[in-house]
Amino acid sequence: HSHQKRNYKPPRGLVQEKMTENAVFSQNMVLTIDTMNPNVKKVEYAVRGPIVQRAVQIEKELREGVKKPFTEVIKANIGDAHAMGQQPITFFRQVLALCSYPELLKDNMFPEDAKSRARRILQACGGSSLGAYSASQGIDCVRQDVARYIERRDGGVPCDPDNVYLTSGASDGIVTMLKLLVCGEGASKTGVMISIPQYPLYSAALAELGAVQVNYYLNEEKCWSMDLSELERSLAEARKHCNPKVLCIINPGNPTGQVQSRQCIEDVIRFAAKEHLFLMADEVYQDNVYAEGCQFHSFKKVLFELGPQYSNTVELVSFHSTSKCYMGECGFRGGYMEVINMDPEVKAQLIKLVSVRLCPAVPGQALMDMVVNSPQPGEPSYTTFMKERTAILSLLAEKAKLTEEILNTVPGITCNPVQGAMYSFPNISLPQKAIKEAKALGQAPDMFYCMKMLEETGICLVPGSGFGQKDGTYHFRMTILPPTDKLKLLLAKVKEFHQKFTRQYS
Repeated sequence: HSHQKRNYKPPRGLVQEKMTENAVFSQNMVLTIDTMNPNVKKVEYAVRGPIVQRAVQIEKELREGVKKPFTEVIKANIGDAHAMGQQPITFFRQVLALCSYPELLKDNMFPEDAKSRARRILQACGGSSLGAYSASQGIDCVRQDVARYIERRDGGVPCDPDNVYLTSGASDGIVTMLKLLVCGEGASKTGVMISIPQYPLYSAALAELGAVQVNYYLNEEKCWSMDLSELERSLAEARKHCNPKVLCIINPGNPTGQVQSRQCIEDVIRFAAKEHLFLMADEVYQDNVYAEGCQFHSFKKVLFELGPQYSNTVELVSFHSTSKCYMGECGFRGGYMEVINMDPEVKAQLIKLVSVRLCPAVPGQALMDMVVNSPQPGEPSYTTFMKERTAILSLLAEKAKLTEEILNTVPGITCNPVQGAMYSFPNISLPQKAIKEAKALGQAPDMFYCMKMLEETGICLVPGSGFGQKDGTYHFRMTILPPTDKLKLLLAKVKEFHQKFTRQYS
């Protein structure tokens, strides 16, 4: 039946009529490109931008038998671990299966610790079903587990579950907080300081909310570290035309993969206190730390260790998610945010704002609970869980090293150490002739480069221009997620392409 439908061709006359009707129709449509919300048109999100759309098209062409110089498209554009072959953690999926289909609790193929977690979550759900709405801030017992996790992580710094909000991935929390923070018109409009290069969620959300994006540049020469004098320059510059109120930090870094030193975090907190800025710490890669001598320090922990003059005054919100680290469970959209020193009246407004959307996805909340309440020594699932977790993280550490080493053997490519997160962001030198040709086509030079790489090798990367970069420098972001053998192949192809491209345009 559906087959018939798909192959149905209307009589010729009908098609003609329909087309003229459409042309007339668009003249008096309510929603057109000219009448739509102008802020939405300004939104760009490079991680799923034109290159990725072309990659999807090429995949379709390959399936249809179109001949290409390659047999498959390798997508290294997005931090989507499972799509790249990473296996889910057994324990997490067992608990989710039990929660989704409680009949399985009668089955003896599931370990007892998975069953007890599932029962606890189901008891907290309306009608003992994952399909019921939860409280808007998230399920109570999950928020308590998150608070205990944060206390353990931060060496005993207290955490109040009332300050924890469960979210649909960290993105949802970030956008919600920006909504609360953005106001004003003209010179009093809210400015939000973001690191360049940045994860394009920030620029996209600011464009949509009509806020002012205030750029501060990370120092590529010093392994993408944050520079206090650069923060000061950026802030002074911004104060001439807007009201900068917010400072966003991504640590470990995306797309740049740096892990901030404790000293650097202290400096940033002191700077925020002195300049009266609201801090947003995006810490979704907190378990992804690979480099010797690097360690993850949460902003909250450092804030409290600086003493009450800071911990009682600096306003901070930090974000975490089920999508990254060793979990890679992007599709479940689980996450949380913790707010520190938030004005109680604003908190009431925040609760109102999240309640309009009813609640974050409940399976995502259940998964977040697994992450913060994972198997402990002595429980039946502990050994397998630790084995899986360690294997994933040590493999990522290996691939981080491999990526940096191989990219640095290519003349014209320099890559900083991938200290953490899931990406390398190498600097590429492009011949003048290529830059000219790209500009003639109205394209950013690294977009031109990445598009050519895709057409010739089937490799899908995101150009640095999608994240922001210092004028006159060019980069691409590449995830380190593909399986090792595929990653080696990918790096070899990148090397070969870069050399060929350089010859072609020199």
